[in-house]
Parts: sequence; structure tokens; C-alpha cells
Amino acid sequence: MKRRIAAAAALALLGGTLAACAGNAGAAGETEKVKIMIGGIDKIIYLPAKLTEQLGFFADEGVEVQLLTEPSGAQAENVLISGDVQGVVGFYDHAIDLQTKGKCIQSVVQFADVPGEAEVVATDKAGDITSTADFAGRRLGITSPGSSTDFLTRALATAAGVQPSDYTTVKAGAGQTFIAAMEQGSIDAGMTTDPTIARLVASGQGKVLVDMRTQEGTEAALGGLYPASSLYMDCDWVAANKPTVQKLANAFVRTLGWIDTHSAADIAAEMPKEYAGDDPELYRNAIDDSKGMFTADGVMPTEGAENVLRVLASFSPNVQGKEDTIDLSRTYTTEFVSAVPES
Repeated sequence: MKRRIAAAAALALLGGTLAACAGNAGAAGETEKVKIMIGGIDKIIYLPAKLTEQLGFFADEGVEVQLLTEPSGAQAENVLISGDVQGVVGFYDHAIDLQTKGKCIQSVVQFADVPGEAEVVATDKAGDITSTADFAGRRLGITSPGSSTDFLTRALATAAGVQPSDYTTVKAGAGQTFIAAMEQGSIDAGMTTDPTIARLVASGQGKVLVDMRTQEGTEAALGGLYPASSLYMDCDWVAANKPTVQKLANAFVRTLGWIDTHSAADIAAEMPKEYAGDDPELYRNAIDDSKGMFTADGVMPTEGAENVLRVLASFSPNVQGKEDTIDLSRTYTTEFVSAVPES
């Protein structure tokens, strides 16, 4: 009888141990499954995310990545904070803004060192809006309040001596909703990205007023580099899941190197056909106009991060007066991109 009780106890203990092991194995397996929210998956500024999936580099690293999309970076940021996703492909400036609110978010792979954005003016307003000083009294399109298009609009206006109360921002979204807002006269100008820029210019509906798709244009507009699109993640999640973050860094840096050594036509050929819409040539040209924004190695330029802080402090009530208390070293890391194996 005692032997049967002992055997039963042993089996129960073994069963509990196996269940615990299974639970731990499941938890370990879950770290290899990552959800990433993108602030507009078809925007060229965030092209490396989908291209990495298309090229099979996530699979090569043995990590299962689910790419999700929201129309604006501000909405993507909220989903990360709520814990519904593990990463966001969005603008680095959110990491600084969120630190002022007690949140620790950091860029782990820096895709671009310039915004890849442009302020586009409706053609019928181009004679009256010839500089950012003419923003006063105008309706300016942004993707959404608190988005990086909102940040950049306020930065340009403030630098020109135009205060936020002097103009109206309009939530115009991106892509077709932005184009429709300009067609209908709901906005006089707005901050947007390719391929929307290319479509507006090609159709004659819009003209580029401020071009931040290049280093030269960005330095002229913002006084230096403005590192923008990146993979950013919660600091605690990064610290607890370093092997998975390294795999993501390996995959993304491999893609950035691939972009650096391939033509716009090569890149377009790898992307989903629906991204080009009914004009593949325009899509290729849009990639060609913007591909220079991407870094080849995913490394954050130190002076770029410092300039983002300076620009935000010029207009943001969240950042003004807090520049000396913000720890930039907590807003990005080069730990993972520095450890990417040479291909």
C-alpha cells in the first residue's frame, strides 16, 4: 500500500514537473513570436519592415514576426504601451517624447537618419504658400495629433516664427485619405511620405515645399540629421528578450544592407504588387527618391539623436525645459546592431 502511495506521489510530482517544463518551453517559444506594429505598412519610410519579410530574413533567423499596421505612428505607439505588440516600426522621436511621460522606449535598429517626409502644398495654393512662414491661417494636414508628422509640422512652423495657434492641423491620414483631403480643399498643405508625395506631384495636385527625404534637405529644414524610422521597443522587454531582439536586428540590418546595394527597381520587384497600385513606374521612382534615407548598418548617429532632442525642445511642451533631464542613452541602443554578424 505504501509503495502504491509512494508511486502515485512520484507520478504526481513527475506530472507537475513535466507540466512546469512544458509551460516554460511554451514561454521560451513565445519569445520567438513577435508582433510589430507599423505606422503605415505601405509607406516607403517603413519599407524595410515588409521587405525583410518578403526576403525571408525573419525566417532565416528563426523568428516568427507578425507585421500589423496602423495609419499613424501615434496610434502604433499606444498599442506598444498597452502591451499588445512587442515592437513598433515608427519614428525615433517618440522615444524622447515618451521618456518625459515616464515611459522607457528605445530604438534598437535605426532604419533612417532623415525623416523621409515632405511638406506638400496644394498646387492652387502654391502661389500663396511659398515658405513655412506662410503657414499662418492655413489648414495643414498631418496623419494624427501626436504623430511625427505633427511634430515636424510644429517644428517647421516654430522655426519660421509661426505659433501653433496661428494655424489649424487637420487629421488627414496618409495615402488616399491625404490625397482626398487635398483634392477636396480640406487642407492647404500637409506633411506626408512617398508614395503619396510622388502621386500628388505626378498628378499635378501638389508641389513639394520642404523636402526632408535627403540629408541636405533635412539639414536645411531642421539644422542637422533627424533620425526617424526605426524599430523601437519597450526597454524592459528588450532587457528580458535579448536573444530575440538580436535576431530581429540581424534580419533588419541584413535588409538595410540589401537596400544599400540594390536598385529601386530591384526593391520594388520584391514588394507586394498592390503597394505599387496601378502605376509601378511611379512606385519605383518614389523608392528611388527616398531610398537614400536608409542607413546601411542600423546604427543611430549620436549627433542625430541630439538634434532630435533640440528640435523637440523648440516647440514641444512635453520636452521644453526638460532637455537636461532627458537621458538620450535610454532612448536608443547600438548593442544589437553592433553584434550583427558580417555577411
